[in-house]
Parts: sequence; C-alpha cells; structure tokens
Amino acid sequence: MGRNTRKRRSSMATKAIAASAALALGGGGLIWANFYASAHESNNNGWSQNQTKAAAAQVATISCPDVGQKLTNVPQNARQGVATELANLDKQITEAYARLASTRQAQAGDPGFVQNAIVGPLKEKRAATIDRIRIDIQRVGGQFNTSLSQLAACTTQNAQTNAGQAGGQQQNGGQQQGGQQQNGGQQQNGGQQQNGGQQQGGQQQNGGQQQGNGGQGGNGPVAADFVDITKVQGNAQLGVGQNGLKANGNSGSRGTFTTKCGTNGNDNHNTDNVIVAPGVANGAHHLHDYVGNQNNDAFASDQELAGASTSCQNQGDKSSYFWPVLRLQNGQQDFDQNNDGGGKEGNVGKILQPAQAQLKFVGNKKGNVVAMPTALRIITGDAKAFVNGNANANVNWSCTGFENKVQLHDKYPICPQGSQVVRTTNFQSCWDGQNIDSANHRTHVSFVQADGTCANGFKAIPQLQVRLVYNVPAPKLQNGTVVNPYAVDTFPENLHKPITDHNDFINFFSTNLMNKMVNCINTGKKCQ
Repeated sequence: MGRNTRKRRSSMATKAIAASAALALGGGGLIWANFYASAHESNNNGWSQNQTKAAAAQVATISCPDVGQKLTNVPQNARQGVATELANLDKQITEAYARLASTRQAQAGDPGFVQNAIVGPLKEKRAATIDRIRIDIQRVGGQFNTSLSQLAACTTQNAQTNAGQAGGQQQNGGQQQGGQQQNGGQQQNGGQQQNGGQQQGGQQQNGGQQQGNGGQGGNGPVAADFVDITKVQGNAQLGVGQNGLKANGNSGSRGTFTTKCGTNGNDNHNTDNVIVAPGVANGAHHLHDYVGNQNNDAFASDQELAGASTSCQNQGDKSSYFWPVLRLQNGQQDFDQNNDGGGKEGNVGKILQPAQAQLKFVGNKKGNVVAMPTALRIITGDAKAFVNGNANANVNWSCTGFENKVQLHDKYPICPQGSQVVRTTNFQSCWDGQNIDSANHRTHVSFVQADGTCANGFKAIPQLQVRLVYNVPAPKLQNGTVVNPYAVDTFPENLHKPITDHNDFINFFSTNLMNKMVNCINTGKKCQ
C-alpha cells in the first residue's frame, strides 16, 4: 500500500505550538502570519511588544486567488501535470508565509518590505507556474482561458482587518442541500468575540498568542465560532430527523441502504487527498479519518483501491469515506504534533474518534435511482469556505436531541449535558452519466433541484448521507474567550471555522452490492 499514517494517539500534554505554514489547496487562499507575541515573554529577536504591534498593523495576511477552482476544463491526460503545478502554487504560498513570519523586524522598519520582498516575488513565481499549467493543457490540445494569468497577483491585508473577518465573516451560512437554499439565520454575535485565547484552570495558554486568532494552535477557533444550541431559534433543515438521517420524502424511490464501516478505531489517518491532489504527499494539509477502504492515500491507483481491504462489515463495499478529524483543544497534543498537516500547520489537540459513524444511501423523491459507476468521486462542502466564500459550503452541525430543530452552518454547537455533537452531510445525488470525476472535482455531480429532479440531463443516483456523532466535553465561553474548544482540522488560513467542514467519497461497491442497493432503494426496502 502507500504511505497511510496509522499511529496510536498520544495523550501527552505539551505546550501548544503556534500555527505554521498556511497552504490553500489549488493555489489560493489567505496566508495568516501569527504576529501576536506575548506581553509576558520576550521575543526571539529581543524586540519590544510595541514593535510587534507595529508589524501586526502592517501586514498579517496575503490573499491569493484560487486557481484550482477556475480550472473547469482540463483534458484528462493533462490533469496529473496540472495537479503537480497546483501543488507548486501551494508550495510557493508556504514559502511566502515562512518569509512573512520570519521578517517581522524588517517589516516594522520598512513599510515596503512585504510588497518588495514577498508579494512581488510571489507574483512572479505564480505567473510562471500558471504559464506551465497553460502549456500542460495546450500541449494535449486543450483550451486555456488566458484570463487565468491574471490570478498570479496576491494582495495583503492587515491584522485589524483580518481579525474582524476571523470572527464575523461567515454570516447566513447558506448551503445547497436537496436543491433548496438553507440560510443560517441562527448566527449571532458573529464578529464580537475577538480575544479567542483559551483558559484552563485560570491560566492563559500559549503565552497570549491567541489574541485575534484564538485556539490552541494560534489560528482558531475563537469564542464567536460557538453558540449554545439551547439558545438558537429552530431553523428549517432537510434530511435529518430526531433519530438520525431520513430518506428523501414519501414518494419516488423511498428505500434505504446502510453500510457499517466502523468509526476508524484502527486510527487510519493521513493528510493526503487522492481526489484533488493525486501523487502529492500532504495535499490536504489537514488530517483525515478514513473508514471503508484501507489503502487510500495520495498514491493509490483505482486498481489498488479496488483490491484493498475494507473496514466495512459487508466486504463488497470497498468504498472510501473520509473527512477531517475533530480535535479537542484542551492543552493536549496527538501523535502528529510535529508533522506536516498536523501541529506544524496549526492542527493541534487531541483527535476525537466518532462514537458513531452512520453511512446511509437514500433515494430520489421524484423517481428511481441508477447505479453509481465504479470509482465515482464526490467531494461535498469546501475545506476553504472561510476564504473562498459559501458557494460550495455544505455543513450541518447540531446536537443529539436537537437535530430536527436546529442545524448550524457556521457555528460549532455547545451541547447541553447528556447531548452529543453531530456532524451531518448530505452528498450530491445527480450524476452527469459519463464521468467519474471532473477537472475541478465538482461539475460531474450536482444537487437535485427544488422539485427533486436532476437538471441538465443528469441522472439520479443514491444519495450518501453521513452522520458523525461525538462525545465532546462542552466548551465554555468566558470573558470573550472559549475554554477547551473543539474544532475540525482545516487549512491554517481558514482558522478552524465550522463552515469549512467537508466530506469525501470514492465508490468501490462491487457490482452485485451496488445493484442490491439500487434495488432496495427503488423498491422501498430498508437494507444493509
């Protein structure tokens, strides 16, 4: 197999580490430099707190356009080369971030330093890389949109501006589910709590570095990312009931198929993403839980995935189901505290294994479904939604006992005693009938329209619904900070925002088991 990381968790408590390189998949995103030095400890270079504040006032972030999402028409035989170049864009952003974070004194003394020494050279490197993408596409006869060359330039933002975004950018976190727009009207006090440092036993953690950023790793979450679910007004939701996931309505194909694949008790983790970054180690820059297929890493071919072992009870299901891990930021660290994609990139804390991982396929409320093709890939949600906006966001957060009342989109719930945190995802359930993937990994599938039908000649396929339940100690909001928060792993520049939650699926059901699923759903049966 490839290079899957399977290591037992460590409960050793260590001093939290600051966020490191921020890497946005697809060559875009914000680079967040943690300029908030402690007022109680000396700086490595011996310069004063006032100098630190001066640097913070100059530049805290670099914002780069997302090239990958714009590449919607890449010929198949150019995609690997393009993926490699997108990884190069990511590497360039990482190098720029490292320079931004290590030149604070120079920035404080020279207001033009960031532009001249960091942003300008970054633009030149990005321009050359985007041109190589053009060459890769045109070499095989594809068409390249020359306007993409304009995406080379990045801009800067100061700390004060970004601090406001960190707490209040995601308002009304609407998502497309079942063809209907859901508006998270429950989002309250979105930008008020900016001093997100956590306290434990009355002691400030991380030397005060959480100012503006928050969180154990210095890049979130903050108090404004949490809400007491008992104080949230009920809102409309689709496909989620008091006792879990439901089928799509009372007409059409009403059956269900449930597959039991465990909760990743064998600690199958890595920071790859074979869908969006094949052949690129640490392509996700955050850690994934994997259930089902046990060979999924960046280097796995379809043949290797098809021949892999599976954690599913029914051995005919070798599909891969993966999502970012959930961590408790209570001062403890896990096995990856010094690893890329883990602590080195701001993803810190104790990894929480789901208490339940429910994987259910349901039908279409207007008619029958057809079989999914082998190796069909579906990404739902957007790991960079805090940077990219909500167009592809697909997030539901709730608590057991509240699922039929409240679904949060850009807030983490604080659940009452005896209630568990729930992450729910309903996948796209319309397929173009031809492709198992697309250049931007989205356009070959879509959500149903408001009436339940598929647009543009797409075919209805079984809809995957993933429901993850966690035993999470309830965080406390205290004096504008959050004590012992929890958060999903994210790209560092996305600050562990709940809106970035996402889920991935690659279909490797056997032909017989897929046919059984389709028959069960179309005839109204409940199967597993």
